[in-house]
Formats: sequence, structure tokens, C-alpha cells
Amino acid sequence: MISSLLVANRGEIACRVFRTCAELGITTVAVHSDPDADSLHARVADAAVRLPGAAPADTYLRGDLIVKAALAAGADAVHPGYGFLSENAGFARAVRDAGLTWVGPPPEAIEAMASKTRAKALMAKAGVPLLAPVDPAAATAADLPLLLKAAAGGGGRGMRVVRELADLPGELTAAAAEARSAFGDGEVFAEPYVERGRHIEVQVLADAHGTVRAFGTRDCSLQRRHQKVIEEAPAPGLPDELRASLHDAATAAARAVGYVGAGTVEFLLDADGRAYFLEMNTRLQVEHPVTEAVFGVDLVALQLLVAEGHPLPDAPAQPRGHAVEARLYAEDPAHDWQPQTGPLYALDVPEGPGLRLDSGYEGGDLVGVNYDPLLAKVIAWAPTRAAAVRKLAHALVRARVHGPVTNRDLLVRSLLHPDFTSGQQDTGFYDRHLPDLTGERPGAALAAVAAALADAARRGGRFKGGWRNVPSQPQRKTYGTHEVRYRRGRDGGYRVEGVDLVVSVTPDEVVLETGGVRLRHHVAVHGDRVYVDTPAGSHTLHAAPRFPDPEARTAPGSLFAPMPGTVVRIAEGLAEGVRVAAGQPLLWLEAMKMEHKVSAPAAGTLTALHAAPGRQVEVGALLAVVQEAAVQEALVQEAREEPEA
Repeated sequence: MISSLLVANRGEIACRVFRTCAELGITTVAVHSDPDADSLHARVADAAVRLPGAAPADTYLRGDLIVKAALAAGADAVHPGYGFLSENAGFARAVRDAGLTWVGPPPEAIEAMASKTRAKALMAKAGVPLLAPVDPAAATAADLPLLLKAAAGGGGRGMRVVRELADLPGELTAAAAEARSAFGDGEVFAEPYVERGRHIEVQVLADAHGTVRAFGTRDCSLQRRHQKVIEEAPAPGLPDELRASLHDAATAAARAVGYVGAGTVEFLLDADGRAYFLEMNTRLQVEHPVTEAVFGVDLVALQLLVAEGHPLPDAPAQPRGHAVEARLYAEDPAHDWQPQTGPLYALDVPEGPGLRLDSGYEGGDLVGVNYDPLLAKVIAWAPTRAAAVRKLAHALVRARVHGPVTNRDLLVRSLLHPDFTSGQQDTGFYDRHLPDLTGERPGAALAAVAAALADAARRGGRFKGGWRNVPSQPQRKTYGTHEVRYRRGRDGGYRVEGVDLVVSVTPDEVVLETGGVRLRHHVAVHGDRVYVDTPAGSHTLHAAPRFPDPEARTAPGSLFAPMPGTVVRIAEGLAEGVRVAAGQPLLWLEAMKMEHKVSAPAAGTLTALHAAPGRQVEVGALLAVVQEAAVQEALVQEAREEPEA
């Protein structure tokens, strides 16, 4: 019997495992890096052990330190969560060698599936259909497009789509570098890239007594940077015979490696409905809650049951209804999905039947630069797919998320998009629709009015001015592209251009009526940001300064760090004085477990380079300056025309 469990992970997955442990009466132990000392997972555990340092390589990837932490805290079992060491056979062996129970598959099964290249060879022998690999050295135009993948990877890291042969060498180098940084293994392979494919997976669970069960399918096709954003169970629109064949292939894959525990077998479904094996994840998936909701099971509890040596229950669980999960990330989809950092002032998601929140943060926490930008997962269940989608979208609209920029609006728009509501989504969804999903939301102008009036209430309350013979000029307040013009009357009320009626105003709430519709706006201010929440959606506004700083001017063509991070690479041959093309990659930053490319904004000359590999930069740090060709020519012409002294 497991009495005390250490979770060798952080964030929402650690909190999620701890929740099941609390229900089962199992004592919990957290490990944390220095930046995570006051994180939610460290706070909710019964005990916490420090892993000195900040970088994952020094903390959550140090299996030796984690085993020592488990022994020091008196734990008798280790759950790896997902990511980090969850698919590391050496770590699994070290846990077992220390006399601890490993809540995961046998190290031999992890090893068999750890390399995607070896896993594909094994699956071919087992008769599981798969895409034929392509030798990058012998690739031709007929093989394009290609997908480069890290052999030891996951989570989209080390993956690149190549559409031009000329780009292949550079993308191979970039993929290998990212894979080596993320997994300590730079092996990369290539396979055909299936346009508009669907990402379908099967949840499997096996015990040590020969039982292997498939817990239905999931569709995880909505992805950005090859990382999942919205998942659902069951996968919609699959014919019964295809669903059955996927179950058979998944259980065959598990049996082929003597699998024990929870795992996921992933497939790619092409436009003709043919399924190909992608990989087997020898761990719990991020999206496991949708399977739990549909089958009415606790997969973590079943993992612990199997780890204790018990057989799975005789009666297999039966599916019921539909579940959809959305991953709430601290990132800006409109600006190349850049991860965001800073204080998280509020994270409140509506509760109710069929709604679930798995989060690694609470209001008041700090979103740092060291780890994945996932804040939380919101899951909705309902008897039908349409009802589950509607419930999830409604919960996200009503959520209060104050702090870094998030993908919340993108999630809502994605859920309501016709391609998704009809079940016709595919992995190219965001490539086609991103611009339409990231524009300004309706209601922003009214939100700006509410922000301006709440600001007026905070600064002066009711009107206290003296008698005037002529009307005063309107007050002006600007938020982004929205200028608000309002007056305060002798009765203390407000008159606003474009608004029929200002019903009530306090520093925290403004009620407006326009077009006969009355809408309540809740207003919260944190620093230079104003958060306006309404039943129809939320808006984050930035007030323009009354007196702009005259010193806040920068040279044209200046490139600034879009986020805190580390410079990992500089483009080959890049130096001051070199001419660059518009869109040419100049350097790469690594932040929050992802690489981000910084490109030239226009054609011109690199006149300054302030970055070097290994340099850590803060957001807004000057990285380089590219002087546009037109600007250069104008300066040269000006110098020629300047009269001699």
C-alpha cells in the first residue's frame, strides 16, 4: 500500500495528483525549484523539498536529487506526472533501485517507446500502420512537405515543418538544437507532413495481470506550434469500424512492449480517413481529464491501484456524454504565441455541474520565465458534444483572468468557430484562421467608457466643481484606439458621447445602457492595465499616459526582446554591417520551454548587435538595430546635400 507519494513535477499536474491522493488518504510530497518555492503545488502538498537552482536541468530533471528528496521526506512512491522525467527509463530504474514504488510503466517499456524511431520499427513488426520515414539527406521536392521531429521529444519541441528543400539544412540544425536543449538528445528524424490531418489518440490502461483496456478516443487536432490547445472525448465523427481498429492498434502497441500503467497511443488521421501510428506516450497525458469525465473514472487513482499490484476492476467503465478541455496559456496568440510573464492578480472560473478546473496557479501568484506558460485547464462535460462546447465557451467568457495576456479569447472563438462546432477541425486550423480569431472583440469601446468612468470615480468621486457660466470642455481618456469623451454634470452624473445612459458609476462597477441594452461592467486596475469583465466577455485595456515621456524614443529598426529569456543562437554569419532581408531570422530566444525567432522587420543593414549566445535578457532589452534601406539612402542623400562649412 502506498502511504506517502512524491510527485516529481510541478504546476497543475502536481496539484491534480495531490487532489486524488487527498481523496485516497495518501500523504503528499512536493519538490520545487527556487522560483517555485511559493508556487501552488508546493503550498498544497503536505511536505515540500527544495531542489536548489532555477533551470530544469538543475532541478526537475535531476533524478538523483528527486530520489534523495523522496527518501528524506519518507515517501514510499514516486509519480512522475508528465514532461520532465516522466518518460525517462533511467529515472524509473533509480526510483525502483531506491526501494520506492514507481507509479508508471516498466523501464523496459519506456525504453522501447522512448525513441520515436525505435518505436516505429517496433510498431511495424506488430502490424500497426505508420508513416514511412524519409531520409533528410536523400529528400527531394517530391517528399515535401516534411515534418522534422525530435526522436526523444514531445510537446512540440524539436518539431519543424519544411516546405522548401533549401530550408531543410537550417531547420534540421534548429530542430536538433532545440531537441538537445529540451531533452538532452539531438536526434531528429523526418516523415511526410500530412496537411489538414486529425490528431487522434487512444487512452490505454494496463495492469500487471495481463489486462489491457482502451478508454476511448480523443481528438487533439487544434494545436499551435504542434502543441495541443483544445482536446475532446470521444473524437467526433469517427466511423465505428475505425474507432474499433484504433482501439485494437493501441492495445496491440501496449501488449508489444509489456506495458503496465496509463499510456496514450497517438495516431494521425489523413483526409481519406487512414490512420497512422505517431508515437506512444508512456505517461499520463495533459488532456486525460476529458477521458475521466466521459468514462467516470479517476485515471490517477487507477495508476496508483496498478502500481500497488492490484488488477483493474473486472467491469470496464462505459462512456457517457462528451467532454471538451481548453488549455489556458499565458501567451499572446496575436504576436507569434509569445509567452507572457508577470503577476496573476485573479484567476476565477465559474463552477457548477459538469465544469472542472485543473490549475497550477491562484490569484496572487507570479507567472515566471522558467517553465511552460500553461496556467490551467478548463474542462466541461455534458450529455452531447454541442452542449459541452457551449458550456465550456460560456465558462471561459465568464472567467476573471487578470494578469499576463492569455489565449482566453482565442479559446472562446475557436470553440464557437463553424469548423469546430461541426467537428471538422484539423491540425491546420490555426494556420488558416488565426487572424480572424485574434482581432479586437466586440464591446471594447464600451469597456473603454467603463474604464474611464471608473477612473473618474476613483480620482474624484461625485462632481464637486463650482458654478460655471459656460459648459466645460469634455474630459478625455484614451485606451488603445478608443478615446472616451465625457462630462460630469452638477448633479454628479456623467454624459458620454456614444452612450445613451450612464446608469451608475463606482470605482469597481459601471452600468451603461446603449441601444436599449443595459450592461454591467466590473472594473479592476492593476498597474497600467485595466481589466473590464462583463457577462458578454472581458477586455484588457492600457491607458495612454497623459504626458508621454519625451525620452521614451528609440532608434528606428530597434529590435527588443519580446519576453525574458536566454539567447540560444545567432544566425550564421550575422555581424554588424551585414545586409539582411525582411523577415530574415537574426537570433533565437529560449523562454518558457520554447524557442522564439527574432527576425528583421525590414530589409536593411544590421547596425548594432547586442545579443550573444547564453546572454539572459529581460523583456524590452535591445537586441539589435536594423536600419532600413530607405532610411540609409535618405541619410546618405542628406549628407551629400549638406553644404560645406
